[in-house]
Amino acid sequence: MNTGQKKTLALIFDKPTRADLRYDDVTSLLIAAGASIREGRGSRVRFGRGAYSVHLHAPHPKKVLPKYSVELVRDFLIQIGVKP
Repeated sequence: MNTGQKKTLALIFDKPTRADLRYDDVTSLLIAAGASIREGRGSRVRFGRGAYSVHLHAPHPKKVLPKYSVELVRDFLIQIGVKP
């Protein structure tokens, strides 16, 4: 995990939940954490590792994840054992 990914990881675990995290930064972090990516129909994206997965919608036209998606990613990271 590089420095930018570690910074994104710390921001995901910030309280209150942030609404300014870029989708590309979160995707990079999840891939570095060992998650596989699978794109579905439209903007649906599934990240999985082992028995755990998280389903997101790629944001458009803005490139920022909404708070509820950040919370889903946080829960997924906890499940796969990745914490700041």
